[in-house]
Order: sequence, then structure tokens, then C-alpha cells
Amino acid sequence: MAESAGPQAADERGYALRLHRILAYYVVGLVAFLALMTWAEQHGLSRHWIGPIFLFLSVMVYAAIGVYGRTTDPLEYYVAGRRIPPMYNGMAAAADWMSAASFLSLSGALYLQGYSGTPGQAGGLAYLLGWTGGFCLVAILVAPHLRAMGLYTVPDFFHVRFGGRWPRVIAAVAAVACSSTYVVAQIYGIGLIASRLTGVQFEIGIMLGLGGVLLCSFLGGMRAITWTQVAQYVMLLLAFLIPVSWLAYKQLGNPVALVVYGKQVGKIADLEAALLASPLEQQVVRAYLHRARDFEARLGDVDKALERERREMQERIHRLRAQNADVGLIVAASRELAALPRDAAAARVLWERQMLENYSRALPLGGLPPHAQPFAGDPDGTPQMQAAFTDSRRNFLALMFCLMVGTAGLPHLLTRYYTSPTVAGARSSVAWTLFFVALLYLSAPALAVLVKFEVMNNLVGSSFDALPNWMAQWARVDAALLSVEDMNGDGLVQFGEIRLGADLIMLATPELGGLPYVVSGLVAAGGLAAALSTADGLLLTISNALVRDLYFRERPRKASPEQRVILSKFALLAVALTAAFVAALKPADILPLVSASFSLAASAFVPVMVLGIFWRGTTRQGAVAGMLSGLGIAVYYLLSHLPVLKAHMPGWMLANGLWFGIQPISAGVFGVPAGLGAAVVVSWFTRPVLQPQKRPTEM
Repeated sequence: MAESAGPQAADERGYALRLHRILAYYVVGLVAFLALMTWAEQHGLSRHWIGPIFLFLSVMVYAAIGVYGRTTDPLEYYVAGRRIPPMYNGMAAAADWMSAASFLSLSGALYLQGYSGTPGQAGGLAYLLGWTGGFCLVAILVAPHLRAMGLYTVPDFFHVRFGGRWPRVIAAVAAVACSSTYVVAQIYGIGLIASRLTGVQFEIGIMLGLGGVLLCSFLGGMRAITWTQVAQYVMLLLAFLIPVSWLAYKQLGNPVALVVYGKQVGKIADLEAALLASPLEQQVVRAYLHRARDFEARLGDVDKALERERREMQERIHRLRAQNADVGLIVAASRELAALPRDAAAARVLWERQMLENYSRALPLGGLPPHAQPFAGDPDGTPQMQAAFTDSRRNFLALMFCLMVGTAGLPHLLTRYYTSPTVAGARSSVAWTLFFVALLYLSAPALAVLVKFEVMNNLVGSSFDALPNWMAQWARVDAALLSVEDMNGDGLVQFGEIRLGADLIMLATPELGGLPYVVSGLVAAGGLAAALSTADGLLLTISNALVRDLYFRERPRKASPEQRVILSKFALLAVALTAAFVAALKPADILPLVSASFSLAASAFVPVMVLGIFWRGTTRQGAVAGMLSGLGIAVYYLLSHLPVLKAHMPGWMLANGLWFGIQPISAGVFGVPAGLGAAVVVSWFTRPVLQPQKRPTEM
């Protein structure tokens, strides 16, 4: 046995050395490419070429890895042959984890919401603590135990542990539900970045990026995805650390942002105090308040207000034509007329939204909370301020809970640890994942602080005529990402007049800091890598749940393992196209979509999964009751607060306001205890009765 172990250990060492050598070549090649692009930009390479070059080459590298890793072997396709070393598994899991939400939106959430947020939004620190702490639950409660069972998918656990049909079916449906919500957010991020890199329309950008996703995941499954994600992690690590290091060096003379950024927090507090006392900022507040009241007045009689506005615009166009005005002015006025709502119902929806937006912008600092504020409100203030403090703290803790527990239940993340060669390897993989995630997560608060200081100290007070071109370019991609409007008419930019979307902060950092455009291309390529890596794993999870856990297990069907893999590939293609269609509708920002998927995963999987691992008394009936209760409560609380669905749901189905003031994205705080309680109670009443053993009769 020792003789056989020796050659096997030698083979493993040789395999690891070969992987280290390939990784080193890739890193050196990437750095050399960045140096070459920087040299080319300095010698006249147009910005219009830099973006497409980054998009094309990065997608081609990932596609080449996908083609090289193509396979129809089920063990390779589903779990990469169970031979991924822990360090590389950790890198791949970190890339899988570093979705568009982490790379693009996390720093944006910290910028817009501060550390602890507002009464209606938990602060960005809740995401950092929740997502990082969740890996501790994965390492302790879930990953090693699932790996020890030698499974392929998360629904496999429910099938093996509880038997029967319904635990597996419910788990597969829940996996599709939470992964679908997650993947739509990633494809939205792909379209956002691809459209910025190439200048094409958002919808075309989605299709360009989707091609890279399919080439990676369609051909090689988990085998190709694993090595693609390793390459993508290196890309997104460089893309994140270079801008934040540059800003730290520019502002503080030290590139180690994590160490020095705390000095800027105090300076931001001083700038915030100056802005609150600024007469110009107060003029902006009054201007937004006036506009909000104007929309509120229109809502008093929508039909009359709409007819009056349409008549005034028509008269203006007639006046311009009678005066032989510039054609551009006439065209602009005609477009404004065409953009008016068609009927009173559409006008009411539009004006209500604009009224709320302007009321929020009419708050001090443009509606942003002070960056270092512990929580909204004041525990020693008025009753209203005390209520705001309690509400803010409660939502902070609720969101952190949902993100931590949801991390332990995300199917695409747990499947990643099935690829480890051993149970000990699964534990080591989780530790490596936490290390690689921390490299970026610890820098996210620094980036938010440095960007906010850059905006307050350098952008505020500049002339509208001297605004940089990148602001107009981002505004053309999506007006919700960036808008700057001279509300008080002084020709100078005030802080309250700047609106930055959460998904823009990271992408705009290089241009905001004055870095070469090559770094902007690198950051966009890093964001693309983050979105692609997560989309790969999610699409594979959805297709496997549909084909392997539902289609082939519901009815016995004759098919070879290779045919099942091929069918999974075509299911993946169909799911990808469907998700692309939904993402093109721009349903919401990235972060809320991702947060909702964590609540679904936490409610559907974690209570029953943990009970199934650690309590032998959990029965099949208890598992079904727990999964249905948890998932049902979470889905109901999420959907009953969606404005689109509230208008069409009967009154008895609507939640009567917020439960305990908890926001809908934290629905898991209700779903998890409901699922846990239902599973325990039903298991207790349906556990098999042990028959007492009869004593042998005496002779």
C-alpha cells in the first residue's frame, strides 16, 4: 500500500508543479500585455480600439480554455474529475463568488449607503460581513460533509439523505429559482461592461458577453469552468487592486490602500460638514424640492396636467418653427413631445417615480448618509429618530444574517467543493477561498472612501463646461448610472447635483483618478471576468438541476452518460438565452437581485440540509415541510412587495406592510426559522416508532 502511495504522491506533486508553471506563464503574459497596451496608448492608440481589444482578447482566452477543456465524460463535466488542488479550487471558488455584485456593486453600496446605510437600505458593511462570515458556515457545517458523500449536485444530497421523489424535486426547483435570480444579475453586468468597452447598445453587449459564457461552460462543464475561473480571478484581482492602489498613492503617498485609507474618513467627515453648511448646496436642495412638489401637483389631476403639458410642448414647437429656429432645437422639442406618457395611467406611474426620486435628492448630501455614521437616526434623539435608529440596525443585522446563511446554501458554490480530491481537500479549499476573497473584500471599503474623497474634493466645484468626457459617455450607456444637472444654475458642479449609480463606482474609478485609459479597459475586463465566472457556474447549476435532477429522475429514460451530458449542454444554452432576454429588460440593480437569491437559498436549503447532516431524526416528511415552508415564506415576502406584482395581486395576498420593518431582500430572516421549525416539528411527529424488543423466554 505504501508502494502504491509513493507513485501517486509523486504524480500529484508533478501535476501541481505543472499547474504552478502554467499559472506563472499566464500572469507574466497578462502583465506583459498590459505593458504593451500602455505603450501603445502613449504612442497614439485610440481609446476606441482599447476597449474592444480588451473585450475580444479576454473572451478569446476564456474561450480557448473552454475549448481545451471540452469533455463528455460525466465525472469531468459535473465535478472536474474530483482532482482540483485546494489552492486552485479556492481561486476558482473566489472567482465564482466575486460576481458582478462583489466587483461592481459592493464598493458602490459602501459609497452610497456608508457603513450602515439608511432606514430603507442596510449599509455596505453588511455585505462584507455577511458574505465573508458565510464561508465559515460553509467550512464547518456543509462542504466537508457533502464532499464525503461523493455527490454531483446539491439536489443529490436531498435524494440520497431522505429518499423519495419530493425532496429532490423541491431542491431542484429551489436551485433553479435562486440561481436564475443570480444569473440575470450577472448577465446584466456583462451587458453593462461590454456596451461600455465597445460602444454598442446594451442588448448587443449582452450577446457579445454571452458568447464567452457559452464557450466556457457549454463545451467542458465544470472541468473547463474551473480553469477558466482561475484565469478570471487573476484578471479581476489585478483590475481591482491597481486602481485602488493608485488612488491611495495619489491621495496619501502610499499604495497600500488598506493601511492608509482611514485617514480619508476624517477628511470626508469635514467635507460633509462643509457641504451641509454650503448655501450653494442648500439651493440645490430647494430646487429638487420644488421639482418634487411640481410632480406632486400634477398627480392631483393627471389627465388635466398631461393635456396641459402636451399642449405647451406643441405650442413651443410651433413657435420655434415660426421663428426659423435651429433644427437641433426643433428636433429636441419634438423628441420631448414624443417621450410624453401616452395615457394618464402611464403618466401617473412615471410622475410618482420622479416625485419620489426628487424628494430623495432634496435631502442633505443628495440623500446619502454621512459615510462613517454608525446607524441612521439617533438612539437618544426624538421618537422618530429613535425609530429610524432601531429600523436601520435591525435591517443591518437581518441582511447580514441572510447573506451568511445564504452563502452556506448556494448550489453553485457548494458544487465547487465537490471537485476536491478528498474531504480534507474540501476544507482546505474553503480556507483558500476565504483568503482569495479577502484580498478584494478588505480593499472594497478603501475604494469607496477614496472615490468619495476624489468626488468631494476635486469634482465638486468644477465647471460644467469642463466636465470630463467619460461622464457623458457613461450617461449615454444608462442615465440611471450617472447624471449631473445644474439645478441651481450657477454653472458649477455641486455634490447634490451628482448622481452615481452603485454599479458605476468601480468602473469609473480609473477615469476619475486620472489613470491611463488602459486601466479603464483592465477594470472593465475584470468586471467582465467576475460576471462571466459566476454566470458559468450558475448556468451549469441550472442546467444540471433541470436535466439531471428533474428530467432523468422523474421517469426512467434510456440514455448513456454521454447523452445526458449533451442534453445538459443544450439545456444550458436555452437557460442562457432566457436569462439574457430577462436581463435586457433591466429589471433592477445588480445588488438587490443578488441579495434576493441569498434569501431564497438560505430559506430553501440550509435548515433542512444542516438538520439532515447532524440530526438522524430528520424525516422525509420533515424535509419536505421545511423546504416548502422556508421557500414559500421567502418567495411570498419578496413578491408581495414588488411594485409590478402588487398592482395585480389580490388584497388578501399582499403582506400588510413590512414585517418588523425588515426590507424584502432580507426575506430569509423569516424563511429560515419557518423552514427550521417546520422540519423539526413534522420530523418529530413522523419519526418511526421503535418497537420494544421482547426478552427471550426463560427455559
